[in-house]
Amino acid sequence: MRDTIQLRQCLFVLSMMGAAGGAHAQVLRPDLGKLLATGGVSQVEGAGGGGLVPWALISGYGSRDSWGGNVHLTRARTQDFALDTRGVAVGIADRVELSFARQDFKGSLAPLDRLHIRQDIVGVKLKLVGDAVYDQDRALPQLAVGAMFKHNKGVGGLGALNVGSVMDLGAKDARGIDVYLAATKVLLAHSLLLNGTIRASKANQMGLLGFGGDRGDGYKALLEVSAAYMISRKLVAGVEYRMKPRNLGIDNEKDAYDAFVAWFPNKHVSLTAAYAGLGDITVLNPKRQRGLYLSLQTGF
Repeated sequence: MRDTIQLRQCLFVLSMMGAAGGAHAQVLRPDLGKLLATGGVSQVEGAGGGGLVPWALISGYGSRDSWGGNVHLTRARTQDFALDTRGVAVGIADRVELSFARQDFKGSLAPLDRLHIRQDIVGVKLKLVGDAVYDQDRALPQLAVGAMFKHNKGVGGLGALNVGSVMDLGAKDARGIDVYLAATKVLLAHSLLLNGTIRASKANQMGLLGFGGDRGDGYKALLEVSAAYMISRKLVAGVEYRMKPRNLGIDNEKDAYDAFVAWFPNKHVSLTAAYAGLGDITVLNPKRQRGLYLSLQTGF
């Protein structure tokens, strides 16, 4: 009898654990609860936003009771350079975003035709207050604070110029942290998205040429803005502008801009195409670099 009672108790405990586990799994299952396109696309440093600028929106389509995520592949090609980015981002409870991106930067024109720079970026974003979509009756935008931890992995292909790291180009460090505050508002009645971001950074060319330099090694407050118009529920067009810090004497850095179109056929795939102006890259190639940007994102 005692063994039977103990067996029944064990079965009861196991059944309760199973029920709790099932409920927990249901909470954690991606629910695709957010509106189409409201996770943004994958920004070139891995965060959710536009192509150049991080927004306050959280990546993925998971609601506040769930989570979502995506992976992306991006290629930007100018006259003489190519930047390839691949990464992953996860949004948790529409509150926290974690991301990782790897950038590969290459040159195609002598003396930089063998140039190859790699950079890893780990990002975190926290939604502070507001909701860009659902707070239509309030002027308050969605606010989020974020950080990007960047590690430049070195400069390849310039051994003939005695350059093997970004410090050889005048940078003060190969590692750095960008911190930003983003404000995003979606005006559904006008089919319009507006975003403003203030970034504290000393990253040269997003960190591809290191951090700090002979012109300055302190953090600078840099403005980044985006505006997008929802042509239809699945098609968005917009423009972006991003300031640069100008720390290196060898790099006559210019502000960057783009004009983009993003297509969202469903909540699992998006495709973004843009025309981007990235300015000068180094004095070794003083041409202002302009070209095409293409990004494919898939997730839930």
